[in-house]
Amino acid sequence: MKFLVKILSYIVFIGVFIGIFSKEILGEQIGDIIIGVSVLTGTFIFMPLFLALRWKGKKLKDYTLSEENIRKMREKADEF
Repeated sequence: MKFLVKILSYIVFIGVFIGIFSKEILGEQIGDIIIGVSVLTGTFIFMPLFLALRWKGKKLKDYTLSEENIRKMREKADEF
């Protein structure tokens, strides 16, 4: 999965740069289409895969603001 996310991120970045440069060479409309497809791919395919990879094995409870976490933060603040 890491390899897939890495390859997909390279493809998205390369697609954006190719779109920028093709606006000058091939025409503005084709460049805009290439950039748009790259951005949509990055948004709807790359980002969910990346987030799933990064959140794998982590508990959401550790990152939410609950009464228990507020109490822990207050205790740490009182130590300083």
